[in-house]
Amino acid sequence: MVHIIKNIKRPAPDVLKAVAEFPPATLHEAQGRTGALDWRIKPIFPGMQFCGPALTVRCTPNDNLMLQAAISIAQPGDVIVVDAGDSPEQGPFGEVLATAAKARGVAALVFNCAVRDAPAIRKLGLPVFSIGLSIKGTVKETLGEVNHPVVVGGVHIEPGDVVCGDDDGVVRVRAAEAGAIADKSREREAKEAGFMERLRNGENVLDVLGMGRVLEAKGCSWES
Repeated sequence: MVHIIKNIKRPAPDVLKAVAEFPPATLHEAQGRTGALDWRIKPIFPGMQFCGPALTVRCTPNDNLMLQAAISIAQPGDVIVVDAGDSPEQGPFGEVLATAAKARGVAALVFNCAVRDAPAIRKLGLPVFSIGLSIKGTVKETLGEVNHPVVVGGVHIEPGDVVCGDDDGVVRVRAAEAGAIADKSREREAKEAGFMERLRNGENVLDVLGMGRVLEAKGCSWES
């Protein structure tokens, strides 16, 4: 069995740039309301955001050996996505590894577990998304996998998929669909901009969004 795959295919820079124009919520809607990771996975501080290709890692819970291996091969702009067993009772990533990741040019890290050393990570300016914070340390003993498919936050993520996050959460866009999803996101934002302009001009929200017809079709009754 191959534990670590060093080279993966990443989307073209222009595709990544196109996807990065849009917030995760828009990307989620544009791909048929799919790809959104578990709501618990949030930035450890407000205002953190990122978009980049996934470098995937599977670690045994309470063990960060393979995370260190992943950081060692990361390329600038990569987002390290870590499956560490969906456990909040561990902090496999802190200031030391954050310093290493920052030096490698890692764009962000996404965990389905907790992390620690939050104030130090904030000072580094490295976006880190997790299900919480925990001061509990981990061992460095067990082999896992780097750049194999993982499931994080209930979403299947392949190495090289585009992963984006902000205060709302994290979304995965399949690499093969990234360009098309960027186009759909652009169309969606243009449509919503039209809605908001009409609303600012005083039109009724039910008329603008077409929900008046929906309420009528469902037999909704009103009383003055």
